[in-house]
Amino acid sequence: MSVGQMSAARGAARTEAGRVRSRERRRSSVTARRHRAFYLFTAPWIAGFLLLTVAPMAYALWLSLTTFDGLSPRWRFVGLANYRELLGDAVTWQALGRTGLFAVTSVPLSILAGLALAALVNRPLKARGLFRTLLYLPAVVPPVGAALAFKWLFDQNSGAANGVLTGLGFDALNWLADPYARYVLLMTVLWAAGNVMIISLAGLQDIPRELLEAARIDGASAWRSFRSVTVPLLSPVLLFQTVTGVIASVQTIMPLLLTPDGTTAGVTAIPQSTYLYMMHVFAEYFALGRYGYASALLWVLFVLILLVTAAVFRATSGVVFYNVDPEAKK
Repeated sequence: MSVGQMSAARGAARTEAGRVRSRERRRSSVTARRHRAFYLFTAPWIAGFLLLTVAPMAYALWLSLTTFDGLSPRWRFVGLANYRELLGDAVTWQALGRTGLFAVTSVPLSILAGLALAALVNRPLKARGLFRTLLYLPAVVPPVGAALAFKWLFDQNSGAANGVLTGLGFDALNWLADPYARYVLLMTVLWAAGNVMIISLAGLQDIPRELLEAARIDGASAWRSFRSVTVPLLSPVLLFQTVTGVIASVQTIMPLLLTPDGTTAGVTAIPQSTYLYMMHVFAEYFALGRYGYASALLWVLFVLILLVTAAVFRATSGVVFYNVDPEAKK
């Protein structure tokens, strides 16, 4: 190869190398812009998460290690003393047991009620949109307004429930006291089943009609099609409702609003059957001023929710079917 050819070859190689470096710089610039755009758009959420979630949780964790009462500057660091007291507190365990029973009762009933309503309004009925709206309306009523409405409805002296009973010749009942208070609380939860209905309805409408038609052609009854086709395909929705329902049920604070004195002092008037875990936390925080101990209660609840959620996911891993193409996961 002559000198001129070698020089031309080196020039071509340098030109190609320059083109490669230019493409790499452009690709790097595009990647950097995408990264900046990503962090720019997620910055509000990240800031809110850090300031409104992580920071309060860290502060509550620090409070749980102290005797702080919210007012007095005389507090001291006690380490795990609040947690040791919690383990030996019978009231805490009783409240936790009642909360677990409430969750086990209310969550399945809410899911079943919502699924039944969804199946009803998913049929080709006249004025179907109106029925969907009316059934969903209770779910958008603020919890405080709903609790006050039920409080007036089941008032012992002037409530409509006792008005119906006395009109039928029965004695008036004290609905907001034991043993009836638990049933009123359960009715407040079921009354807002429209929220569950909307999610179940979306799941029902996502089920391919071809599968239901194939089951009907094979001679399957309506119940068999629902049990063998609809429920398995609806299992991701049911799992979501179970997890979110459990989390919401263990955090309910509705009993305070149903008491005759729906204020901070009214926590002492809550019927024993509806004295749930969050009621105990509320009492420790605001009625007794034990911020450290109440923060320990909340952190224990947080850990329990994580454990229960993990247990639910593990227990349902073999019965939840996702309508996703396996090739799409690759």
